Amino acid sequence: MRTLISSAFVSLDGVVEAPGGEEGYRNAGWTFKDIEFLPEAYEIKGREQQEATAMLLGRTSYQAFSPVWPGMADFADYKEMPKYVVSGTLTDDDLVSDWGPTTILRTLDEVAALKETEGGPIIVHGSATLNRALSDAGLIDRYHLLVFPLLLGAGKRLFSTTDKDAQKLRLVEHETYANGIQKQVFDVVR
Repeated sequence: MRTLISSAFVSLDGVVEAPGGEEGYRNAGWTFKDIEFLPEAYEIKGREQQEATAMLLGRTSYQAFSPVWPGMADFADYKEMPKYVVSGTLTDDDLVSDWGPTTILRTLDEVAALKETEGGPIIVHGSATLNRALSDAGLIDRYHLLVFPLLLGAGKRLFSTTDKDAQKLRLVEHETYANGIQKQVFDVVR
């Protein structure tokens, strides 16, 4: 069974919306505004590219990343990696041709089936709505979180507000950096 890893930049109050400056959100770009850049705080991002064998995205994140990431040196290891996009509306004609093999999945059952295939870890970037659905369905195995020392208030959240039984997490890696960012890696306890 493959490991499904949710990777996120998250504010202390759980917001994940527009960390890179995407338009339409009041605090867009919060990961680099007033936060000193320290390369060591982002080491996990390079490690994710080396360890992941596939990427899973929601439609909105796919449409945001696919025009940009294929040409960025920072994401070169993702270029040819198989990608899976969970969407009820995208068609094959909507997919870009320069970002490696991409498969559209229509349901969370298809994501569960993908996890049952042979292969290594599957990484989820962005995809706030998909992350909440995956978590509620019990499909996430690990969280890679870079927690920023900010309270953003309104915005898309990483975790759902669904009334459900507690889900226990085990901290397996952590570090705090001089700029206040905290790396927190949790395994989901089943």
